[in-house]
Amino acid sequence: MRRRTVLATALLAAVATPSTARAADPGPSVTPTGTTTLDPQAIFFVSYDGLVNNNSFQKNGLLTYKGYQYAVWYTADRNAVVGRRPLGSSTWSTVKVGHTLRYNDSHNVISMGVSRVDGRLHLNMDSHSDGFTYVKSAAGLMDNPGGLSWATSRFGAPQSTLDGLALTSQFTYPQFIATPEGRLQLSYRVGISGNGRNALAEYDGTTWTALGEWTSSTGTYSSEHGSSTARNMYLHGIDYDRDGRLHSFFTWREQNGAVMCNGGGITNHDTGYVYSDDRGRTWRNNAGTVVGTTGGSDRVAVTDAGLVVDPLNPDHSLMNQESQSTDSAGRPHAIISYVPGRFGQCTTNYVADRTANGRAFHVRRNASGTWQKTEIPVPLNSSQRTKLVLDKYDNAYAVFPFGRIAGASKASGYTDWTLLYDGAGLNAFGEVVIDETRVAQDHVLSVMYQVRSTGTTPSALRVVDFRLPV
Repeated sequence: MRRRTVLATALLAAVATPSTARAADPGPSVTPTGTTTLDPQAIFFVSYDGLVNNNSFQKNGLLTYKGYQYAVWYTADRNAVVGRRPLGSSTWSTVKVGHTLRYNDSHNVISMGVSRVDGRLHLNMDSHSDGFTYVKSAAGLMDNPGGLSWATSRFGAPQSTLDGLALTSQFTYPQFIATPEGRLQLSYRVGISGNGRNALAEYDGTTWTALGEWTSSTGTYSSEHGSSTARNMYLHGIDYDRDGRLHSFFTWREQNGAVMCNGGGITNHDTGYVYSDDRGRTWRNNAGTVVGTTGGSDRVAVTDAGLVVDPLNPDHSLMNQESQSTDSAGRPHAIISYVPGRFGQCTTNYVADRTANGRAFHVRRNASGTWQKTEIPVPLNSSQRTKLVLDKYDNAYAVFPFGRIAGASKASGYTDWTLLYDGAGLNAFGEVVIDETRVAQDHVLSVMYQVRSTGTTPSALRVVDFRLPV
């Protein structure tokens, strides 16, 4: 008996020995490592409560590829420019791409994409329910940044089509998505707010092809206040995970304000989710049922079953186009925000009410397939959007307006949200743009922000870097 007790004690001691125990993954942390200036005097005007250089829905306003970081913006004299720097450098080199911003409309953002199949940089810009401008670089520019000069001559002339492919006269919200094979897709909206459809085009290294529309604007939606027969789906993102699944969270915006309790609110309702396992050709709901075919007659519609993962009526000023990501297991996460019911069941001024009482929520699908939602205990103090980032350990980070950052650990089940960085000293205007591509490459979170200004007085556009756990 004594021999067994001694042996058991020895085994327990061995298990407890630090050299044999597996260290716990670190929790979330952000360490500022430096700030660089893209432009000391970038264009500044406020429209739709945002800035044209810092609308968080502009997918890839900042990106990293093969050791270089790239940024796009409009200068004080309205020129569209692209900057790049080697990672770690404090100096950006910039080139003009031959286009000037047409209107003071903050939706006319610049978005970037890289086609790995031929090493080109692609830009789509200056569009809000009308035409767009498209520019692409010479082949191979992205593959040999250290050996090729950074000059306007490396970019082709601005176009009003995708190399001759005309998409729509009502084009908005360009978002480039790199496919696992190295092709490049372009997500965009056809139509207008409250009456539009999402669509995709694809570039194979030689030719752009229109894949077609995949959402429907028709069907009847009814609330306790009234009904609407037209709408558009606003995407919180459209992203491939490491296994090639294409994920998209969304909210609907109704055309008819009769669905709201008060005309000062906003007609957005419900958080939905769909995915595609065939590069965006067909779309499935959370249960795996096909609910739409791109370019077909059956498209994802408000009347389809199984789309809603977090129900909410139009009375709480739910924000559109917030943020999403996927973790290392391919599970989808999103940030959404609205005015919770404890502050009242009817918002009457969506900007004022969101600023006073808006809260962000972390929505995710857990390992059992159940959807969970956690309120992030950081007041928005803004009507604007929050960005979501996951680090290598699947810790979550919410990058709020004004550059504030909160984090939650995977180990806690994402229940320990706390403010990690208060944005002090940035003097950021509001929404920020993040480099979604850099985090996985060198565990650095880059945040592009613009300094507050008034009227149309230009202000500095900057990038601040934070080291994440390694």
